[in-house]
Amino acid sequence: MRSEVGAARQRVDVLERQRQRHKALVAQREELARQAGLYKQLEKAFSKDGVPALLIEQALPQIEAKANEVLDRLSGGNMTVRFVTQSSYKDKRREDLRETLDIQISDSAGPRDYEMFSGGEAFRVNFAVRLALSEVLAQRAGARLQTLVIDEGFGSQDAMGRQRLIEAINLVRQDFAKILVITHIDELKDAFPNRIEVEKSGRGSTLRVI
Repeated sequence: MRSEVGAARQRVDVLERQRQRHKALVAQREELARQAGLYKQLEKAFSKDGVPALLIEQALPQIEAKANEVLDRLSGGNMTVRFVTQSSYKDKRREDLRETLDIQISDSAGPRDYEMFSGGEAFRVNFAVRLALSEVLAQRAGARLQTLVIDEGFGSQDAMGRQRLIEAINLVRQDFAKILVITHIDELKDAFPNRIEVEKSGRGSTLRVI
């Protein structure tokens, strides 16, 4: 009887330890499940449909307005851009819309795909959108854009396009501490009050400030 009682007590002790271990494992599982839920929320928040999409959606109207303001100067009021954030699926049986970010460009001929515009027209759109994006981001960061650099791009413009681009640059001069325009076109030299001419020779390059 004493032997059986001792064995029974040992089994009770083992069961108690297992019960405590089971309790600890259940608590650990609940904590891990809680952490997994938090990670899933973070994963969703930082996915393309989460916080980035929300920030883009909030900023797009401001970027679009600024881009059209610049593009209006560049195109003589002939071109506009619109940011499209939702579009239909190719499968016409689907009634929901897919999330996207497309730039719709319109001129006197109506809306067309970006690829259908000439190099000069595409440059104007790129310039307007990039300038608008930079200004909006700087404004939201509470900073002021100090420098604007335009590297080439004039070669894709006709005479009227070049003149409008120069006018647009002069119109945004007050928004920047310094604007640097890089070009190889001689006829544009007199369009800006100050310039740095770079001349190449067999012994290297020399700079001349005018």
